[in-house]
Amino acid sequence: MRISFDLDDTLVLGADRPSERPLGWWARRLFPETMRPGARSLLRSLRAHDVWVYTTSYRSRAYVHAWFRVLGVPLGGVVNQYVHERRVGRGGPSKDPAAFGIDLHVDDSEGVRLEGERYGFAVIVVRPDDDGWAERVRAAIAGWR
Repeated sequence: MRISFDLDDTLVLGADRPSERPLGWWARRLFPETMRPGARSLLRSLRAHDVWVYTTSYRSRAYVHAWFRVLGVPLGGVVNQYVHERRVGRGGPSKDPAAFGIDLHVDDSEGVRLEGERYGFAVIVVRPDDDGWAERVRAAIAGWR
């Protein structure tokens, strides 16, 4: 199963929100953002699956791959805004996981969920203030058919 995660407000929360323990000082200089509580554990538990990042940000694919490798989470792929625009174009949905062979996308946006209904891709929405988000994602993956 190929699963993608949004970054901003899904895996990475604002500075005013709780986060996981930061990386060591050397890695923090390169990768200053911190993950929301439970993110590393969840992502590491999904190693049997093909885990991707699908973000509308312009972070480089190489940066995201390196960042997640330092976190101990190898990624199968990264779709950033550049890649999305090349494949999907600017007139389509804001995200189109199905265009990249992604079975389930995890995002904070209700708008992305609505686009999923319209364009035919599966989305689970996790709010930034949802403390049980990781278990909801695990349950959705376990129930996937």
